[in-house]
Amino acid sequence: MLDVQDLDTRADRLRHRRTHLPELVEIAALEAERRRVDDEVRDARIAVDDLAAEQAKADSDVEAVRARQRRDQERLDTGSVGPKDLERIQAELVSLARRIASLEDTELEVMERQEEAQGRLTGAQERLEAVEHRLADLAAARDAAFAEIDAELVTLEAERGPVAEQVPDDLTALYERLRAAKDGVGAALLRARACGGCQLSVDAAELNTIRAAAPDEVVRCEECQRILVRTAESGL
Repeated sequence: MLDVQDLDTRADRLRHRRTHLPELVEIAALEAERRRVDDEVRDARIAVDDLAAEQAKADSDVEAVRARQRRDQERLDTGSVGPKDLERIQAELVSLARRIASLEDTELEVMERQEEAQGRLTGAQERLEAVEHRLADLAAARDAAFAEIDAELVTLEAERGPVAEQVPDDLTALYERLRAAKDGVGAALLRARACGGCQLSVDAAELNTIRAAAPDEVVRCEECQRILVRTAESGL
């Protein structure tokens, strides 16, 4: 019975280790970070795209005014403007020059904002790439640890089979019920008159009862109800 308990305890420790690998904690934290940075990348890309559209519009506006300016200037240069329109076109050219200057200021401001947005996008993309590389390394380490633990569990299960077959079915059923209720420990060694499960000493009256029990009789701790396994170390 103790051999079965020992194998089960070792398996429980492996399963606990499997679910508490340090890589799992870091992976969970990095996955949350990846979601946050991914959102940042998305928002930065939208800002860059919006500013690109704004830049295209600003460029188009400047070009439209310049085209009008060129047409007016060509009319002046060719002398095709009559005295009546000359003053009006000259005034219009002054106005168009002011409009172009204003639009170019807007163009420059948009370009500066676009450069800042692109910088934020590039920085976010670099952070995202770093997170993903770290996640890949951690996933590889996690998978290697899983493979090692799973192989050990397979070995323990193979060892347990022949050992468990030597335990009567009714005792096995009791042991499994106790294991489920007692944090994985269904059987414990009675050593120096103390239960190896709850670590409490067995009182004199109970010791006398245990001493009188047949060697194949199942005895249990009066305090924790675990199966007690008697050996030469029990102090009976």
